[in-house]
Amino acid sequence: MANEEYDAQAYYGDINSKMRDMEEKQRIIKDRLLLIGQNLIETKEKTSEEMLNLKRDVEIMKNTLERIKSFLESFSSELSKFARKDDLEILAKQAKMFQPLEFVKKSDLEKLKKK
Repeated sequence: MANEEYDAQAYYGDINSKMRDMEEKQRIIKDRLLLIGQNLIETKEKTSEEMLNLKRDVEIMKNTLERIKSFLESFSSELSKFARKDDLEILAKQAKMFQPLEFVKKSDLEKLKKK
């Protein structure tokens, strides 16, 4: 009988230790699962924040690009109003051909200055 009692205690003791081992494994798995969930949430928040920053940067670049485009369009429309280098050279040659001050005598200039 004592032997049977010992066998029963050993059997129940073995079951109790297995049960504690399983509970410990379950607790470890639960802790790991909570850590994974927390990491997932942190990663999602970080990714969302980075996405918002990227969207903001893209919007700023779009606005800047639109302003540059508008400036270039207005500049190109104004550019046609300016004289080209060739046109200026022709005007300079024509001005050299007609220099009215060369035809005025020095005495006439002095008279004009006195008035």
